[in-house]
Amino acid sequence: MVTKKDARKVESELIDEVKKSLDEAERLLRDAAESTGDKANEMREAALTSLRHTRETLHDTQEAIVERGRQAVQATDHYVHDKPWQAIGIAGLVGLLFGMLVCRK
Repeated sequence: MVTKKDARKVESELIDEVKKSLDEAERLLRDAAESTGDKANEMREAALTSLRHTRETLHDTQEAIVERGRQAVQATDHYVHDKPWQAIGIAGLVGLLFGMLVCRK
């Protein structure tokens, strides 16, 4: 089961990876703009590679998040089927607490 700590760790790793990749691509494109000839072409290609890597990282992370979401849904479904009265009680309690918060003045 995925915990909040695990989710936050994955989130921070993703953000760090994307920032690094975008910074690298930005630097390479800036250097390529100042250069000419083969060196500029090499830098542009390196920047494009960096951007492709970022896209792949985001795609992989999206897949991981979707899979973890599916696992959470399946775990909830199993729990509700195994313990229906407890699920009803929990839902009622959550509804009661939500109602109390909404009605507070």
